[in-house]
Amino acid sequence: MNMKKLVVLGLIVSTLYSCSSSDHGELVGVQGRPEWFPTLPYGMVYIPQGSYNMGSSDQDVAYAMTAPTKTVTVGAFFMDQTEITNNEYRQFVYWVRDSIVRFRLGDEALVEGYELNDFTELDEPNFYQEFVALNYPDSMQRHINWEPDLIWDTERYPSEEYTEIIESIYLLPEERFLGKRIVDARQLVYVYYWMDKQKAARKENRVQYDHKDEDDDGEYFYYEDFIKEGREFSDRSSFFNKEQVAIYPDTLAWIHDFTYAFNEPKHDKYFWHPAYDDYPVVGVNWNQAKAFCNWRSYKRSSYLTETQQLQEYDFRLPSEAEWEYAARGGQNLTTYPWGGPASTNSSGCFLANFKPLRGNYTADGGFHTVKVTSYNPNGYNLFCMSGNVAEWTNTAYTEEAYMFTADGNPEYEYRAGEFDDERLKQKVVRGGSWKDVAAYLQVSTRDFEYQDTTRSYIGFRCVQDFLGRDLSDF
Repeated sequence: MNMKKLVVLGLIVSTLYSCSSSDHGELVGVQGRPEWFPTLPYGMVYIPQGSYNMGSSDQDVAYAMTAPTKTVTVGAFFMDQTEITNNEYRQFVYWVRDSIVRFRLGDEALVEGYELNDFTELDEPNFYQEFVALNYPDSMQRHINWEPDLIWDTERYPSEEYTEIIESIYLLPEERFLGKRIVDARQLVYVYYWMDKQKAARKENRVQYDHKDEDDDGEYFYYEDFIKEGREFSDRSSFFNKEQVAIYPDTLAWIHDFTYAFNEPKHDKYFWHPAYDDYPVVGVNWNQAKAFCNWRSYKRSSYLTETQQLQEYDFRLPSEAEWEYAARGGQNLTTYPWGGPASTNSSGCFLANFKPLRGNYTADGGFHTVKVTSYNPNGYNLFCMSGNVAEWTNTAYTEEAYMFTADGNPEYEYRAGEFDDERLKQKVVRGGSWKDVAAYLQVSTRDFEYQDTTRSYIGFRCVQDFLGRDLSDF
């Protein structure tokens, strides 16, 4: 009798389920998933996936053999239409300055209204929160309060505590030249965290599960039991890395890059004066460029979270292969981004900002740097892929890289355990600059600079991976 009741009950339940379900018992995937339509990031252009012959397509005059021809394929991505400008990088500098001030105002509730938002404000934190609090730095547990405005007018400071904290971001009186009240650039340090995926992917660091998810009684193990039982697991926090980067550009690069040259005016005004807002930022090393990409990703991700939109890929520096592919503008076997074999057009006009002839810098219309939209764009609508300033890539430089890197999204970069290799501190720089001769402007020419070095002729631009295969899918 009891068995009959169970059978009847089972039939009723299955009938109710089949009536309420719309998949008819078929494999249809999870329903109600949000739809995704790609959007073009502001200031970027779309670069479609494709293959091309990477490397020199002409005679290797120097016989360096560092860029032999190699067919490679890259996925679709977005790329900044121009080099990052002074004004765009200044937004980063101001954000770091303001975040430091706001943290000081809110730390220990020193100034009312600027208190930090705490992640772990619970009377009895659970196991997960205790684990996080023990393993993560304090700065990852609290949010800066961005709601109240900062008051910079000395005559409107609301309190003595506020005055003391705001003034702490400026140079000490004894360090001020002619008494000028200037922000102490040495304090502008950006702190961020990143996951070492290369380290996580190494075989010895992968999780080896030699147990079942259930015990003999059919009870599932919870995370607390997992640890108590001494189960083998990989601590994800061991893959987290902390970076602290002083992000203010080295304006002295205009002076220390050259001997017996008068570049003091550029040191004095180039980065901060509005006249140079649309000029490429220089004096930024590879580490600072990476920090900028991280901040830009954080800024975008925060907005998408607040507006309840789907997340996107992070911004980053392009790989060497991506940079050359984009520079070619959809053309293969070309010498320059504009497609021709010469640095001038049919009218004899120079097509980029570099060092033409025997040093007649102004023959191309520029002297040092020029605005980032100067000269015509290439086939992908990218400006100044050659000339103006050379650009950092994410790729470490080695002469034989083309011989061993993959032919699909080739890359040679930092690997866990190899940081002592000096070659990995040499980062590929592409495109040539205002001070270089035409040979350095060729799309296949490779050069490098050390990652902690700043130059008055090196800048950068960002890329973002495309979510999906190609725009034609949407």
